[in-house]
Amino acid sequence: MRVAVAGATGRIGSRTVARLRDHGVEVVPVSRHHGVDVITRDGLDEALRGAEVLVDVTDAPARTEEAGLQFFRTATTNLLTAAVAAGVEHHVVLSTVGANWLWSDYFRAKLIQEDMVRNSPVPHSIVRATPFFESIEVMVKKNTYYDRVHVAPVLARPVSTDDVAVAVAHVAVGLPLFGILEVAGPDVRHLDDLAAEVLTARGDERLVVPDPQARYFGAELRERTLLPGADARLGHMSFTEWLAQPVVHTQG
Repeated sequence: MRVAVAGATGRIGSRTVARLRDHGVEVVPVSRHHGVDVITRDGLDEALRGAEVLVDVTDAPARTEEAGLQFFRTATTNLLTAAVAAGVEHHVVLSTVGANWLWSDYFRAKLIQEDMVRNSPVPHSIVRATPFFESIEVMVKKNTYYDRVHVAPVLARPVSTDDVAVAVAHVAVGLPLFGILEVAGPDVRHLDDLAAEVLTARGDERLVVPDPQARYFGAELRERTLLPGADARLGHMSFTEWLAQPVVHTQG
């Protein structure tokens, strides 16, 4: 099996490539580092030639309306066009749990990406992940006001990037779902408690303030917006275990 992975050098992409190779799959990395650009289409047709499966784990360079909408529309259009021309039999795309409820520019762009994939002639699978562990730390930085961090006290089930990559690779080597698989972490926690745990682990003395009006990357949150459905695939690594690991700065 030959699988092309768009976004192959990113946080999820690099792990997905490794997991696919564990399955004995021939992987074609698709990234600017490998001479392929999903925005300009440079090298894209050649990269997908002979590929049976296309995995899209790309992400926008910034979570703003202009960056998100422009990136996902352009990249997904180019990937789908190249996939059809190459005769790709299965298109796997990574999205976000709650994309249809998180009304912000970035998540609206992800929903548009999902719709484009559903409406294409290429058989598809959509993998929706709950917030990555790393995104909790990024949220803490974005929601800081002086010496306080405002976080909505809602439920969340964050997941490790390794567990997401395992799920994406598993879907890629299987038959198209023509639907959605949700992936989540093993533990249900309150988002403000997760933020406080990050600060404690990093030796940061800032105070976490439970704030129902606090945004999550621009989106308003309800109590269960970040939770998957009952049939979600659950990962193995807990948030506490992840925090205990040495901090590694990864591209993506």
